[in-house]
Amino acid sequence: MNTYTSRPSVLCLSGHDPVGGAGLQADIEALIAQNCHATPVITALTIQDTVNVSDFKILDHDWVLAQAQAILQDLPVSAIKLGMLGSLEMVDTVAQIIQQLPDTPFVCDPVLRAGGGGALGKDEVGYALRTKLMPLAIIVTPNLPEARILAELPNGSSDECAQVLLKHCKNVLITGGHGDESEVHNRLYCADGSTHTFTCARLPGEYHGSGCTLASALAGRLALGEELISAVNSALNYTWRTLRDAEAPGRGQYIPRRLPLDFCRP
Repeated sequence: MNTYTSRPSVLCLSGHDPVGGAGLQADIEALIAQNCHATPVITALTIQDTVNVSDFKILDHDWVLAQAQAILQDLPVSAIKLGMLGSLEMVDTVAQIIQQLPDTPFVCDPVLRAGGGGALGKDEVGYALRTKLMPLAIIVTPNLPEARILAELPNGSSDECAQVLLKHCKNVLITGGHGDESEVHNRLYCADGSTHTFTCARLPGEYHGSGCTLASALAGRLALGEELISAVNSALNYTWRTLRDAEAPGRGQYIPRRLPLDFCRP
């Protein structure tokens, strides 16, 4: 019988995407590519395709809690990645789970909109997340439209949103993929007051699941023990390569190609 050193496990609390571009499938694939093991907890079921989301159903509190408890009672968790919540009750459910792992790196991806623009929860869910979950996270990873919702600044710049959000979290990475400049500027704002900008070439097209891919890869790098700024850089580089080689299996957005494993290497 072969024996191997166990890969670090990452607890993923996310929704299910039936076309496999975002949500838990994105989490699982991105974590495999970081040489981590994903332990997925389904928070919501969605009806969506590569064009947009049309509906979603939030799972019951007891079901989500039971999924998480089965994992926590069986194996050690080295990091946590949070995705879609969809309801105020789910915010409380997830907070109850995360508070059981107080020293575990927690990456909070505030999923408020699908790639096609459809809502995955009311703005009040974002505000509850800001109050109850963001303070528990080592880093929050909104894109600029999500950062504007969370900061309640409809036209705010990345710097202006970060100034508000850092009152609620330790570190925030605001991604710049929704602009139209030739280069994408992803900005990391840290609790110590420092700012780090990561620049990459803008790729043509629109992508379904890029935010999930980034947050999961980042959780994986932290689970492996990588320092935060380096982990952000590694996750951004990996995500850019998945978008560079993305596929178009449907009628809408491209889906990141998160595997094979050599995507981990430059």
